[in-house]
Amino acid sequence: MAELSKLQSVLQCKCPRCRKGDIFTGSAYAFKLQKTNITCPVCNLKFEREPGFFYVAMFVSYAMNVAEIITIGVASYILGLPLIYDNLWYYVALIMAGVLLLSPINYRYSRVILLHWLTPGLGYVPGSGVQK
Repeated sequence: MAELSKLQSVLQCKCPRCRKGDIFTGSAYAFKLQKTNITCPVCNLKFEREPGFFYVAMFVSYAMNVAEIITIGVASYILGLPLIYDNLWYYVALIMAGVLLLSPINYRYSRVILLHWLTPGLGYVPGSGVQK
């Protein structure tokens, strides 16, 4: 099996050390509650590096939400919704719908970004996912 690149492992939510094990159980839009695995099922890396580690993911999620809100607002304007007071609630409804639809993605990828790019000393180790 070919090894995944950094971008592929981020997009597929794989472990930052072995790039083979899944970080989450299930898919983002499954009816079951999505959970973060405690350890990597392949290389046994503990994902929560210290108590409260994933609280930092809230800041990453906040940045993602701000980018989404700006994008939805600008796209609405470009696609023909005039920026006047009478259309204020249309903008609010569109932005809230977009934020709600993207919240499972934000949950998932804020943690993945935190693990892959914002955790010092945690990087890819070739061969760490080899079963013995």
